[in-house]
Formats: sequence, structure tokens, C-alpha cells
Amino acid sequence: MEWTLDDIEWRRFEPRKIDADLLAAARAAAIVEHNGGDYAVYLRNVFAGDADFCAAAEAWGREETRHGKALARWAAMADPEFDFDRRFDKFTAGFRLPLEARQSVRGSRSGELIARCVVEAATSSFYSAMADAAHEPVFRQICRRIAADEFRHYKLFHDALKRYLECERIGRRRRLWVALRRYMETGADDELPYAYHCGNDLPEPYDRRACARAWSRRAWSAYRRRHFDRGFRMILKAAGLRPRGWVGRGAARAGWGLMRWQAARPAARAA
Repeated sequence: MEWTLDDIEWRRFEPRKIDADLLAAARAAAIVEHNGGDYAVYLRNVFAGDADFCAAAEAWGREETRHGKALARWAAMADPEFDFDRRFDKFTAGFRLPLEARQSVRGSRSGELIARCVVEAATSSFYSAMADAAHEPVFRQICRRIAADEFRHYKLFHDALKRYLECERIGRRRRLWVALRRYMETGADDELPYAYHCGNDLPEPYDRRACARAWSRRAWSAYRRRHFDRGFRMILKAAGLRPRGWVGRGAARAGWGLMRWQAARPAARAA
């Protein structure tokens, strides 16, 4: 369902119920979400010639940017020193997407759509977990709206994936490899750690490992098994596996254990 910032009940804001860890995660999430406009440019390049999908990608990018605006506004209410524009500019100066690409970095359009499904599944479960963990009512409302959007975005990309698989016909092994690789990139690339660094205005130099651990501890500690399982089943579906089969169940157990281990690791003092 389409919504705007005016639909958020900002008057219900209760500063005494702010959780410091969720605020730190929200500052970083605002930056990543607001950068959705650049991702939309990349997707339109990769899917040039598919007018319907390009129009959908454009709308998706606008919704992602709106998510960032909502989170940024809430973070500024919770922390008046939060200068979103300055911190976002710093992030985009140091983290650049391959906007010049004309082919997917995943090797095919199907591969690109699998990767997008992984991201939308992860973000849908992430915001569901944040909403359930939060006590501040405005933040909880924002997270629930974003979670619903991300679930709908997953369906958008998954429907497109089914269409492209009919002509590209990449095998299940390749689908699984793309999904696993994108899932593991969440903790291996610079996007989230650097967004955490910039969003929380941490001192230089940027320490990727410390910021990755700090992000993991603050964001993933909100997860419960139900949040993880829902998102992981969506990922397995995009990879072409049966979520409730023995392979899917075993992968879910391993993935949940890995997440809990990463969430439990101590963050570096600087983060």
C-alpha cells in the first residue's frame, strides 16, 4: 500500500522509549535506503529494453528513497545532532555503485533478480525484527511500513525472475551460488559497515571490521528465529530450493547459528 511521510504519526514520538542500539542501526539504514535511487539507475541500465521492468525499478527506487527519508527524520528527532545530508554526502563520496554498468555484475538478468530477491528478503525480515524489538511507537510504525514494502518488492523481483528464467534457463546450482554469494556479501562488502561509519559519525580512519561487527551486534541482536526463518525461506525460494525440504532446513539451522554468532561477537571500542 502506497504511503507518504505524512501518514506517519509523528506526534506519537516518545523519546524516553528510544533504544540506543536501534538508533545506531537506524542511522545507517537511513543512508542505505536513501541510496536506492542509484540502485534504480543501475537496474534500468541492466534491464534496458524491458520497459515494464524499468518503470517498476524506477518506482521501487522512489520507495526506497522514501524509506531513507522516514528513517532519517526519525533519527533526527531522536538525535538533534544527526545531520543526515552531511553524512549521506560523505557516504556517497566513499561508496560508489557501478552506475556505468550495462550488464549485471551477477552474470545475467536472472542472476541480478536473484540477488535482488536476497536483499529484499533480508530487509523485510530485518525491519520486521526491528519493529518487534522497538518500544518507541513512531519507529515501530516506520519499520512495519518498510517491512511490508520490502515484502512487496521481493514479489516484484521474484515475478520478474520467473519470467527471465523461461528464456535464460540458468541451472539450480548457478541460482544457489548467486543467492549464497549475495547473502555472504552482506557481511563482506563495505556498504553496510561504511553506512554505519558515516551514519554514526565515527572518527577517522574508517575501520571496516569494527563497523561491520558493530552493525551486526546492533542490528542482528533484534532478530528472533521467526524473523530469520521467514526471510531465509524467501531466499531459498529464489535459489530454486524447497524451503521446507531437508536441504532448506539444514541451511536455515546453519544460517541462524552463524547470525547468532556474529551478533554475539563484541564490537570494537571505536564503534
